[in-house]
Amino acid sequence: MYKFLRIVFGIILLSIVSCKDVDKRTTGEGQSEKAAQELKEETTLAIVQNAIEAHGGSFYDTANYEFVFRNKMYTFNNNDGYLYRVNFKDSVQNKIEDVLQNGSFSRKINDQLIDLSEQDIAKYSNALNSVIYFATLPHKLNDKAVHKEYVGETVIKGEDYDVIRVTFGKEGGGTDHDDVFMYWINKKSHYINYLAYSYSTNDGGVRFRSAYNPRTIDGIRFQDYINWEAPVGTPLKELPALFEKQVLKELSRIETEHIRNLNAVEIIE
Repeated sequence: MYKFLRIVFGIILLSIVSCKDVDKRTTGEGQSEKAAQELKEETTLAIVQNAIEAHGGSFYDTANYEFVFRNKMYTFNNNDGYLYRVNFKDSVQNKIEDVLQNGSFSRKINDQLIDLSEQDIAKYSNALNSVIYFATLPHKLNDKAVHKEYVGETVIKGEDYDVIRVTFGKEGGGTDHDDVFMYWINKKSHYINYLAYSYSTNDGGVRFRSAYNPRTIDGIRFQDYINWEAPVGTPLKELPALFEKQVLKELSRIETEHIRNLNAVEIIE
């Protein structure tokens, strides 16, 4: 009987020790995965922050600029939140002014405020926000609606790049929050020299943009882009290789013209 109890006790003790070993391994693996994920997130944030600093940094905080894009006059003022504006004439020469201020949109036609449907508000505000977003990249990449992920490194035209994938949350991400973006950030200069995105509206599409004509105006870097088209469904990560092989089709040019720092203009005047 005593021998039997010793055997039973030994089995129970081995089971307890084995369970503890499993728990330690499981806990250790979990902690390692958590640490790796935290390191990845820190790396992503550091890469994006370095890009923001390289393109303008704190100058964005009080930026007040105007520029022309496709015959429309845009302004963005980042004092006290943000104020975006676009002025243009429609096909029958009506004067249109769209204003997006801290999430609130309004439109005037010939200086008269008009009522808009929710659908039109979403369409016009998204169009205005999109132009300012691209003109001031990478300023808005730290917004709450932006989800960033480091996806690796690559070489484009002999230079090293970090690759960041960006998606958007439904809340605050705009009507096209399901679009997917990818940014190639130069490891040395921290400039965004290439970007790409895929979208699902209007049967979908894939675009790749290469930057050119960079210029820094009172601390903020502006650059134009050649907009390249790729077949629908092309993985974004494959676009740099296709670009280097010169198989992408040039679709358009994204050019910001007549840029002025309105803060400087006000001081001079």
